[in-house]
Amino acid sequence: MKSLDTMKINWIVGLMLFGVISCNKIEETVSQTVTTAKEKAQQKTNELVQETISQQVGRMVGAENIAFTEVFPNSTLTLENEVGKKMAFPNGTPFYLFKYKTQDKDLLLKTLVEQPTTDESQSKTEYEKVDGSGIIEKITFFEKFLPANSIDLSFINEIKTDRGMQYYKIKRFPNASTLIYSPKTNQVYHFVEVKK
Repeated sequence: MKSLDTMKINWIVGLMLFGVISCNKIEETVSQTVTTAKEKAQQKTNELVQETISQQVGRMVGAENIAFTEVFPNSTLTLENEVGKKMAFPNGTPFYLFKYKTQDKDLLLKTLVEQPTTDESQSKTEYEKVDGSGIIEKITFFEKFLPANSIDLSFINEIKTDRGMQYYKIKRFPNASTLIYSPKTNQVYHFVEVKK
């Protein structure tokens, strides 16, 4: 009888040991599965973020050359050393950056104010001379999102340090122009946002 009792005890102990080992194996398998799932999810998230960033950077890097008269077809201005770039904000809205010299700032401002508009109620009939601090802040913020070498931004330091710069806003829907003008050199930095 004792051997039968011993056998039962051994068998019960064996079953308990098997249960504990099985539970440990199941716990280990579940833990590995959860870890693997987390790693795969993190990897997929990283890939998705990287792909989105690449697409947005691709849009920005895709800056095209554009002439002033393509944006302002009614202009008869004579501009010197004109350089124009068309880009897009991450939401797809186009914007333009022009750099040129003008011998007649007043004629330039008058011409831009007289450009046709698609909505007079959202447009102004006069230009506005403004304080440059907000514009500099906006350009500095914008600069962070431009990929290196997509556009020459060396002028930003000049704008930040030259106290003689003049700043103007012109709103002719859908184009909202911001001009930065240097009276010393007649250099103009002209930003055009296309409003929707």
